[in-house]
Amino acid sequence: MLKMNNAKDESSCPICNKSFILAEIEQHVNKCIFLNCSDAVQKRKRSPSPTLHNIYHPKLGSKQKSPRGHSGVKQEISVDTTLVCEINKPGTSLGENNQGKINNSSFSFMVPLAKQVQPKSLDEFFGQNQVLGDNSVIRSLLQKEEIPNMILWGPPGCGKTSLSAVINELCKKNPKKFKFVSLCAATTGVKEVQHVITVAKNEMKFGRRTILFMDEIHRFNKRQQDTFLLSVEKGEITLIGATTENPSFVINSALLSRCRVIVMEKLEINDLYLILERAANSLSIDIIDTENPCGIIKDDKGMAIDERALKWLADISDGDARIALTNLQLVIQNSNNDGKIITVEEIKERIKKSHMLYDRAGEEHYNIISAMHKSIRGSDANAALYWTTRMIVSGEDPRYIARRLVRAASEDIGNADPNALQLAVTTMEGCQLLGMPEADVLLAQCAIYLARAPKSREADSALAKAKQVIAACKGPQPSVPMHIRNAPTKLMKDLGYGRLQNGADFHFMPPELQDVDFFK
Repeated sequence: MLKMNNAKDESSCPICNKSFILAEIEQHVNKCIFLNCSDAVQKRKRSPSPTLHNIYHPKLGSKQKSPRGHSGVKQEISVDTTLVCEINKPGTSLGENNQGKINNSSFSFMVPLAKQVQPKSLDEFFGQNQVLGDNSVIRSLLQKEEIPNMILWGPPGCGKTSLSAVINELCKKNPKKFKFVSLCAATTGVKEVQHVITVAKNEMKFGRRTILFMDEIHRFNKRQQDTFLLSVEKGEITLIGATTENPSFVINSALLSRCRVIVMEKLEINDLYLILERAANSLSIDIIDTENPCGIIKDDKGMAIDERALKWLADISDGDARIALTNLQLVIQNSNNDGKIITVEEIKERIKKSHMLYDRAGEEHYNIISAMHKSIRGSDANAALYWTTRMIVSGEDPRYIARRLVRAASEDIGNADPNALQLAVTTMEGCQLLGMPEADVLLAQCAIYLARAPKSREADSALAKAKQVIAACKGPQPSVPMHIRNAPTKLMKDLGYGRLQNGADFHFMPPELQDVDFFK
């Protein structure tokens, strides 16, 4: 709170305690705060500009706004007394003490570990050897600093953003030739993209190419994606899109034809382990093989983790590097055992395997339900149970699974075992009554029964042939023969409904289709 002098209309600065008139005190306070913070610029972080509020006025009282004086200066002066310049100790970096070593008791991350350890070169990129291996086309192009238009398609955590980071570093090494721009379709609109394209056109005049990385590109609808089309066609920008959805469904076909689709798979366990190992080394965490008696910790005050613990983290991450690194971060943050080794047993209770790639509206949803159906058709009870269980533990609606089991009972088993359809319908009704988790065993029982039941696709195949015959008919469809028509009225009987003509053969099919047999 500023001290006011009624006689001289002066106020004392809360920083240096000097007196100034009201018209000058606000300007001085701002300057005084800035000078005091800049004296320790290497030790302090600049805080936001002070907000003046709630100042005592000798006539109006506290927390009142005074009217403007004759000079036009508003006679309200206030200082945020909570203003603090945060101080960092010299020589201290994130997660380190003054000696530059890991401090396990106060270790924390301001930035997610996955972001901190993003690769900066292809040598630091692990996994995806099918597209980035030593003899791959994409790797050769990137090494030659030739960046094509690409759509990176793969599940979360497979390395799409990491590959863009590698390309970004490549552009930084040659700033006169490349300019890298990163956007996300989830938070970006068409106007931002158009601005990037406008700047890119000007950059082209100086021989500089713009590389535009658009993350979550499937968030743009196909009309919005047209914004890229002409610029990609003219070479004004090089587009690198990243998506977890099937590009055939979510990317504009015209744009898709101008880009190379790079299919990225889930990371292998060995690749995940290498990523975790690199992250641990970057944090100066010793990796110890507890099965080897010679393994020791170099620093008694440092942090160490068992090699098997890293392998366990890689095992439970379902091929997602981001999940693996997040789990490692949680382990480090919750560890208080200085000088000891973090073992598998210690982290199993802290981290459970709860992540599984499954999107109830995406492609994986249809891939797994198709796998279950084909396993039943192939009479593989183990596979049918496995895929059914995958959907159950991933949170799929049990009623959806049951509906597909009903379809499989009729399509693949049919009349070879009529009880299969009855069991499937009963299972669907049971799922509606019980719900999860009690309905899981109903689904498992039904899937096993259908897989072991005898198979007959006669009904489904005959139905498909009947549809083909109807679709191939030219002109109007054949009329129902008069002798099999219903005749509820006298007029209809008089017209010949329900009566076979003399000398005619009795057939149920139209005359045009007498020789058709759907069951051959």
